[in-house]
Amino acid sequence: MFNKDNFYNIYICGVGGQGIIKTSVIIGEAAMNEGYEVVMSEIHGMSQRGGVVSTELKIGEYKSSIIEKGHADVILSFEPSETIRGLKKSNEGTEIVFNTSPIIPSTLIQFHQNYPDIKEIINELKSNFNNVYPIDGEKLAIESGSLLSLNMVLLGAVISTDTFPLSKSSVIKSMKNNLSPKFHDMNLKAIEKGYNVVK
Repeated sequence: MFNKDNFYNIYICGVGGQGIIKTSVIIGEAAMNEGYEVVMSEIHGMSQRGGVVSTELKIGEYKSSIIEKGHADVILSFEPSETIRGLKKSNEGTEIVFNTSPIIPSTLIQFHQNYPDIKEIINELKSNFNNVYPIDGEKLAIESGSLLSLNMVLLGAVISTDTFPLSKSSVIKSMKNNLSPKFHDMNLKAIEKGYNVVK
């Protein structure tokens, strides 16, 4: 059980333009509002051209902002192939929440590599990890009102996992504080859809 005497590690990854950093900010603010210490680091390359983007959050006590290999409590991935790249942070108990709708990363195009089969990714993950949650995030985002709400679908999904330490209400409050009011209804629908599909 998570408490203020330990920490919870969140690794978030995907490609530029998917709202990864904003999602991290929302989680971080929610953690602070609940009285936890939080630190975040971000790594991104050509994010506006679809390059790789990742953020690392530690909630609670910490010595470094970087998640050590094998120490992520959850991987939240916005893009299937980036899920694979993020596995270096995982262990068999890591909860893996990922969007199954691919965006071909620029690195694959650059090196003329084939995109992996989505079903194979899902099967491989389920064979090696205890808690795997593949989600058709794009479908749920469109149902919520816009593809732009993809990050909120995935946010809703991750907060419904068994180990996530923050309350749904504090995350929603943080979302409202960080996103334009005209999009609140759409983003609330997206959070609920992501939350319910995992629950």
